[in-house]
Amino acid sequence: MDNIIPIQIIENKIYLIRNTKVMLDIDLAILYDIPTKRLNEAVKRNLERFPDDFMFQLTKEEWDNLRSQIATANPNVSKIRSLPYVFTEHGTLMLSNVLNSKRAINVSIQIIRVFDKLKQFAISHNELTDRIISLEKAFMNYTKDNNHELEEMQKAINYLLDITKPAKIGFKTNN
Repeated sequence: MDNIIPIQIIENKIYLIRNTKVMLDIDLAILYDIPTKRLNEAVKRNLERFPDDFMFQLTKEEWDNLRSQIATANPNVSKIRSLPYVFTEHGTLMLSNVLNSKRAINVSIQIIRVFDKLKQFAISHNELTDRIISLEKAFMNYTKDNNHELEEMQKAINYLLDITKPAKIGFKTNN
């Protein structure tokens, strides 16, 4: 199956709201090539398929915050008259069942693959973070265990510097 939509376009339409990765109804409507109004009508006819962990409506504060971030990137944002709905990964999958067109199915498959790619990236990022934290702890323990040796070395260096200082040469005159 050829990709209908470049992956980067889908990635740029995923936002983090309430610690959940979601997509806006307007963006999904564009991807599915249907009016946002039709998408939301299909959802409302099938509300039992969209529990809160699949879809929710943004609050005014969430929308204002998100709009300030995306207004320049998305010219369709200014056309929105009511608070948008957002869909989680599972909600976008459910949309393909509700819309039931070949395009909706193919786009949903692409979206799910992008969500999966983002999860894999997050997992590898967390593993890397854990390794860095582990190395940092090992380094801190090493420095604590070896701090007394460093102090002894510093004392020895200072002693050597003191005893190897050249004596002042010359003579003093008393005026």
